[in-house]
Amino acid sequence: MTRRGLVLFAAMCVIWGIPYLLIRVAVRDLSPAMLVFARTGIGALLLLPIAAARGEIRPVLRRWFPLLVFAAVEIAVPWILLSSAETRLSSSLTGLLIAAVPLVGAFITRTTGARERLGATNAAGLAIGLVGVGAIVGLDVGGTSAFPLVEIAGVAVGYAVGPIVLSRYLVGLPGLGVIAVSLAVSAVVYAPIAFMQVPAETPSATVLASVVTLAVVCTAVAFVLFFALIGEVGPVRATVITYVNPAVAAILGVGLLGERFTTGMGVGFALVLLGSVLATRPRVRQPVVVT
Repeated sequence: MTRRGLVLFAAMCVIWGIPYLLIRVAVRDLSPAMLVFARTGIGALLLLPIAAARGEIRPVLRRWFPLLVFAAVEIAVPWILLSSAETRLSSSLTGLLIAAVPLVGAFITRTTGARERLGATNAAGLAIGLVGVGAIVGLDVGGTSAFPLVEIAGVAVGYAVGPIVLSRYLVGLPGLGVIAVSLAVSAVVYAPIAFMQVPAETPSATVLASVVTLAVVCTAVAFVLFFALIGEVGPVRATVITYVNPAVAAILGVGLLGERFTTGMGVGFALVLLGSVLATRPRVRQPVVVT
């Protein structure tokens, strides 16, 4: 990996590890819908002019239906579920649970369509990852209701399905254009709800700073850097950040918000990472088999 690639990789590991902390802070004063509207609206305002200047809007609009599906499963639905869940779950626990996204993606891609089928190693990885998620949930959730956990499960499914929609139905389209339009569509959808949930008092400076950082750094800047990272190291190696982001989220949650980090979280996260690596490993074919 080049020096530029390493810098981009390190930046993305941190930038997409801090949203859980920022969301946890922001939902103290803002409703989940208001937070999603602010994040998508500001992000769209920053990215749409760039995408338009590059001529990346019109090609994207020609595939409007899969674009709407992508916006729903990758942004609109997961972000509202994530924000709602973090009103009851710690940011560190949420980040570690989201680490299961590669497991969900591996299960979907290897059990549907004409893709490579699930092998023994992949199945073992899914089982190990499931045990890891169970360790995190069973040992560290305590008296938390099941509802926020269901919401996190919905986030994981959305984050796993989004790239599949992107690779199968939006292939060949400019990535920045896809994200910019998806953010704009999501903002329009949440605008009426957000306007009905405007807080009676001005949110604290900490909350406002969290929202701005979430929208500008973790959304607009992050996507620009992510596409640069893909161009530098390729899409497969770029997705390795998925394994680092939850650790960053846990460190920030414990260090800045005083959240607990327990043995169950550590062991469960390690199992989830191991399971993800095994579940996403390509099957090794025997040389004598004709394919």
